[in-house]
Amino acid sequence: MRAARSRELCKAVLPPYRIEPPDILLIDAVRAVPRGPYCLRTLDALLVQVRGTLPDAPINGVHRIEPGGAIRLGYHYGSVSVAGLTVNDAERAIEMHLRAHLRQPVVSATLADISVKQQIAGQHLVAPDGTVTLGAYGTVSVVGMTVPEARKAIEQHLAQYLDEPEISLEVYAYNSKVYYVITQGAGLGDGVYRFPVTGNETVLDAISQINGLQQVSSKRIWIARPTEDPCVMQVLPVNWEQITAQGIAATNYQVFPGDRIFVAEDRLVALDTAVAKLTAPFERIMGFSLLGVGTTTRFSGPVLRGGGNPNSTF
Repeated sequence: MRAARSRELCKAVLPPYRIEPPDILLIDAVRAVPRGPYCLRTLDALLVQVRGTLPDAPINGVHRIEPGGAIRLGYHYGSVSVAGLTVNDAERAIEMHLRAHLRQPVVSATLADISVKQQIAGQHLVAPDGTVTLGAYGTVSVVGMTVPEARKAIEQHLAQYLDEPEISLEVYAYNSKVYYVITQGAGLGDGVYRFPVTGNETVLDAISQINGLQQVSSKRIWIARPTEDPCVMQVLPVNWEQITAQGIAATNYQVFPGDRIFVAEDRLVALDTAVAKLTAPFERIMGFSLLGVGTTTRFSGPVLRGGGNPNSTF
């Protein structure tokens, strides 16, 4: 059984991670070449190289298409509108524009970067419906998939728009696989703490996440592990003294997704809290009664008769 052999010194390897909401995926576009003919868009980048320019004003570099659809070629040459054109058409448009400033310009233009590539790259939250959004390229369902399966699904989706797309994908935040540490509060309210599973945690690691045991906690600890059969309960007792004081790892179990590490309350503290709750109303009533009696006694006698100092013995 997995639980019987998965301890601090004999840990089990978790099965391939299945992506679920609300995991966060980190995607990078290794190869994102648009299918032709591609029409230039705002924020695309063109590599423009021109021969025959003015000696003090060369044109050789990457030019980003600005909002409005134009690229700036410099102070001497002005701007050229290229949005909506193919790269070849943009090359001819730039050449026609430069002929008004130069005698025989020779223009070479290539696509350096596409704006929608930035929508592919970056962190992507897996939505409640199990999809990730790729900007202008729509959404892709990745729920229940491993990382290689999700990578293949996204590449197949992008193939509708790109020529042989290639991406890299990894899980940036493991938010869907968690375990819980539950501490009884000895009548003062229970504490529930939620932590992501990274595949290497033990009971000792889990308790360290909540800064150790509380004053109201006992050393009775166990793991309640969910099973596929709702009628079967799997409980793994933990010997806290052995784990901490003796260094015995027999019950320092490895933590798996869905585990509930339960820290029981100190029964004497719980009893004291219960008694305090029962007696607190009577203590308040007695306190008010004694306060009333004391006040009445203090202002009785000479004070009520208009006499002198109530503390005087005469």
